[in-house]
Amino acid sequence: MNKLTINRGTIKEFGGKYTNYITFVFLFIVLGILTRGGSMQLTSLQNLVIAESVRAFAALGVGMIIITRGIDLSIGFMVCLTTSIAASFAQNPDYSSAMYPGVNFPLFLPILTAIAVGTLFGAFNGVLVAYAKLPPFIATLGTMSLARGIQLIYTQAKVVGSVKDNYKAIAQGFIGPVPNLVIYVAVAAFIVWLILKHTRLGTNFYAIGGNPQAARVAGINVEANLVVVYALAGFLYGVAGVLQASRLGLANSLTGQGMELDAIAAVTVGGISQSGGVGTMGGMLVGVLTMGIINYGMTYLSIDSYYQLLVKGTIIIIAVYFDMRKNARKA
Repeated sequence: MNKLTINRGTIKEFGGKYTNYITFVFLFIVLGILTRGGSMQLTSLQNLVIAESVRAFAALGVGMIIITRGIDLSIGFMVCLTTSIAASFAQNPDYSSAMYPGVNFPLFLPILTAIAVGTLFGAFNGVLVAYAKLPPFIATLGTMSLARGIQLIYTQAKVVGSVKDNYKAIAQGFIGPVPNLVIYVAVAAFIVWLILKHTRLGTNFYAIGGNPQAARVAGINVEANLVVVYALAGFLYGVAGVLQASRLGLANSLTGQGMELDAIAAVTVGGISQSGGVGTMGGMLVGVLTMGIINYGMTYLSIDSYYQLLVKGTIIIIAVYFDMRKNARKA
């Protein structure tokens, strides 16, 4: 009887700890059944990972923010802005509608400019939250509108097209059989893992998310660390913009729209607690892939995009509800 009790307890503990991974495997199998094995083909898996790669950068960024008890609603339009900036500096100089006609910018310029803008915007979010003491929801809601306005003014609400082939190769290329985008995500994920698990900075993030007042008493500069985490997230959004411009070969005012919902849903499903102080890099990526499978499945089943939004919203609500129940039991 004791052995049975122990086994049940062990199974329950295992299920609670690895719920996100179990959910991913379950949905993957279900999708395979629905598509009659089509989703399990190498090409289909490759396409799924490529499609979710840009969202992965956004999820890694907002995941770190949520660990510190924050939130970022500006993701979508920050990616939209950085995508537009990158595309504008990577256009063919002889393109009739080029934003800088006749100017052939070096390849590094669109990359550095977009990443710099993303990082600065992220740091600005951090300053508003840490020093102006604005709630993260309000601060990033405001910067979401700022990013949107700047993008529309900069591009005059026009499509920024005709991106140079050498720039498109950044995201569209392969190293052997492996897509470049997969390698970029792997490198970014490894760096985020190092930060969270093996640096003082990552320890500070978890401490702030667990209890900001206790972290301050322990000597952690809460304000400075919050600016850093939002700046790091902005850096990742900038990289997402660089890759989005390269992958699509253009930018418009809708690029990145709704990415905040996808990213927040992904990290929530991936086990990043909205209460702060809990979450892993692996969980973030599993959450991205889980949402990717859900998106793929809904598209395969020809579910209207409006209903897809309902599904994503419901997923967030359910995930947060169970997260709150789990935290309540721990308390």
